[in-house]
Amino acid sequence: MKRLFLSLVFSVSLAMAQDKPNFVFILADDLGYGDLSSYGCNDIKTAHLDRLAASGVRFTSGYSSHPYCSPMRAGLMAGRYQHRFGYERNIAYDQHNMVMGLPVSEKTVATRMQEAGYVTGAVGKWHLGSSRPFQPNARGFDFWYGFRGGGHQYFVVDLNVRLHEGYHESLERNGQPEGLEGYLTTALTDAAVEFIQKNRDEPFFLYLAYNAPHGPLQAPKSYEDRYADIGDDKRRTYAAMVHSMDDEIGRVIETLKVLQLTENTVVFFMSDNGGPEQANSSDNGPLRGAKGQVYEGGIRVPFLVSWPGTIAEGQVNHYPVMSIDLMRTALELGGARITQKLEGVNLVPHLTGEKSGAPHEALFWRMDNGTDYAVRSGPWKLAKTRDQEGIQLYNLNDDIGETNNLFSENPDVVSRLIGLYEDWNAQNIPPFFPGFREYHRLKDNFYQSISAPPQGKN
Repeated sequence: MKRLFLSLVFSVSLAMAQDKPNFVFILADDLGYGDLSSYGCNDIKTAHLDRLAASGVRFTSGYSSHPYCSPMRAGLMAGRYQHRFGYERNIAYDQHNMVMGLPVSEKTVATRMQEAGYVTGAVGKWHLGSSRPFQPNARGFDFWYGFRGGGHQYFVVDLNVRLHEGYHESLERNGQPEGLEGYLTTALTDAAVEFIQKNRDEPFFLYLAYNAPHGPLQAPKSYEDRYADIGDDKRRTYAAMVHSMDDEIGRVIETLKVLQLTENTVVFFMSDNGGPEQANSSDNGPLRGAKGQVYEGGIRVPFLVSWPGTIAEGQVNHYPVMSIDLMRTALELGGARITQKLEGVNLVPHLTGEKSGAPHEALFWRMDNGTDYAVRSGPWKLAKTRDQEGIQLYNLNDDIGETNNLFSENPDVVSRLIGLYEDWNAQNIPPFFPGFREYHRLKDNFYQSISAPPQGKN
């Protein structure tokens, strides 16, 4: 009787767990808008991501909440615009700084998913603070494998080399240092697959943040050889890195299939920002600008959602959506507690036909306390950028490349969008830390200002 009772309890618990969908959030780093075949790329093979797009929804107006790395990730983890808590600069790598990081006052999405009964895992690039209070195991993740800084070498861990923002630091597994054998993109996938296999019988939330194709440009020779016909050295290595990442994502998707988890797992994929075309030879397609700018090339990214059996396959969605929407989607579907601080929209009702129309009235961006900013509402985008005087207004439906400034011809639209931005911006605060270059300059100046006392005579 006791054995029967325990068996029933286990069966009920398993059924309850299976009622909750799993989540796999895959983030690429510095991937160009035009660098997947499904987004028009002709020289890089991305078969697995193309199949992922075909199995669900490909967004043509999917956006990052910031045009570069660390702030976008802060918005993801907090589940709201990072400007609300003053996080809009890239953070410096300093394991001794106990202030610079995702503020501990921000409850992370991972913590909220834990509270909702999920096992949580983070794999890959963190870039949200290097000291111990900010590392993933302290911010809601049961499992953590990766590196804390903003980038990393792909083949070696050599602690005898100057870290340079952590690029040579050891990898970590739940706080314990590890070396690296083989290629980093593969090692990250190994950890992600292991996490899924280990937690197949309970709801899980996996944040898989590849650092590919962020520099340094390094790829396995076997992949570079496949692109020998690309004459540009940087583009050839970049293509090899993207192809390798695509194959590794294919391993993750195949793991879900083998474990019969496909129809109970929501998979998100996007890039953290637009491609830095000059730095890594990425391609933002028809978009103007690149990483670090609020033009479309800095913020519009490949953006995919797949949930077979719930979201119809083969959809192409043109409504503007943002990175924080994906986290809001996971929180609501996972039964997490939703507080007033959280932002974004659950996209699933808009993808199943339960809701119609645009998910947002407007989306917003701000850099350096308003030095640059942008707002998009419907087809209209208003921008203020440091490289051009005055306000710019573009109709993105007609002018995706932002070439024709319609500011003077549409005063009513300009007034409306400025009003929307000002209402949004009134809820923000200034950045609370300097950017990583300024931080290192200040630190260097401090040490240079210290003079050792003169040595006395023996």
